Amino acid sequence: MIARKIQQTIERSLKKYPVVGILGSRQVGKTTLAHFIRKNFGGKSVYLDLELPSDQNKLQDPELYMGQFKDTLVIIDEIQRMPSLFPLMRALVDQNRIAGRFLILGSASPELIKHASESLAGRIIYHELKPFILEETGYSNIQQLWLRGGYPLSYLSENDDASFTWREAFIKTYLEMDIPQLGIHVPAAQLRRFWTMLAHSHGQLWNASQIANSLGISAPTVRNYLDILAETFIVRQLQPYYFNIKKRLIKSPKVYIRDSGLLHALLRIRTIEDLQSHPSLGSSWEGFVIEQIIGLIPESWQAYFYRTNAGAEIDLLLFDDKNKPIAIEIKYSASPKVMRGFWNAYEDLSCERGFVIYPGEETYPLGNNVFALPVKEIIKIV
Repeated sequence: MIARKIQQTIERSLKKYPVVGILGSRQVGKTTLAHFIRKNFGGKSVYLDLELPSDQNKLQDPELYMGQFKDTLVIIDEIQRMPSLFPLMRALVDQNRIAGRFLILGSASPELIKHASESLAGRIIYHELKPFILEETGYSNIQQLWLRGGYPLSYLSENDDASFTWREAFIKTYLEMDIPQLGIHVPAAQLRRFWTMLAHSHGQLWNASQIANSLGISAPTVRNYLDILAETFIVRQLQPYYFNIKKRLIKSPKVYIRDSGLLHALLRIRTIEDLQSHPSLGSSWEGFVIEQIIGLIPESWQAYFYRTNAGAEIDLLLFDDKNKPIAIEIKYSASPKVMRGFWNAYEDLSCERGFVIYPGEETYPLGNNVFALPVKEIIKIV
């Protein structure tokens, strides 16, 4: 078991909130984490996996079954399979409002599980469990994490071939089984082609018309496909930051495949050698570093990118709890150079500090409180 950074946060939430949700992609480690939290919980607990027919049978009369656990932590895995439980949980919480009544695990966002946001408003806090990040695996394993991605069974595979095979199987299962189980009816082959096209435009501005024309479908349909992948934690839409200044700003999001291992599987990249010679090397590194940083920052921070039509650009723009902007540029180079566009954007936004993240060993100043920062030290951003 690789310790998960978010475990203590979830355990603190169980002491404050009646319902705590752990959301994240399939196979990201939610069940394993829930079992460790259950061991540390201290009080009584019961675990239900809604993928098991035996556990589903227990809920033929859910009010009768769940009503008996007034002083017990009830853990419900794959909650999206039975959204009808949300109104019942609300009623049970309102009858006996104490912390730590329910821990629910789901593979879809609250927007996709619509009953959750409607029924449990004010009673639930959500936490997202992401794939492994560098802080969890250790910097010495950076190439393995970058190539294979952070899904536990991919990262921990005995070799690169076994990892690649696992990721291929994951993609197939996701498309053919997981998506239909959420009530989404999209042809698996069509969604796979769309996903592959996203991989080839990883880190670029979203262009619905271009992708729609390539697939021979409408722009709204393509938008729906993107939302499906985003709401099941496969794709990140990094939104542009814009404010009321007299500049022409880019307002389309940048789209990334969140897990670098899935990106590489879609691009047929099997080894580090394949990656080093691939045209997507730089964009893969950019997306990988962005996920590492977003996995580290507090949930209250905001993340954007910034770009103007005049060429001012910042790869990742963070706003901390004090709403102070932090400018981050990402370079796959031993001696990163900062272009004029970064400095123009840095000035536009009145940034007080910035970092250029690179795969080197030393931290050194680049001017105006901007530092070249090795990826192994990105914790310094926080």
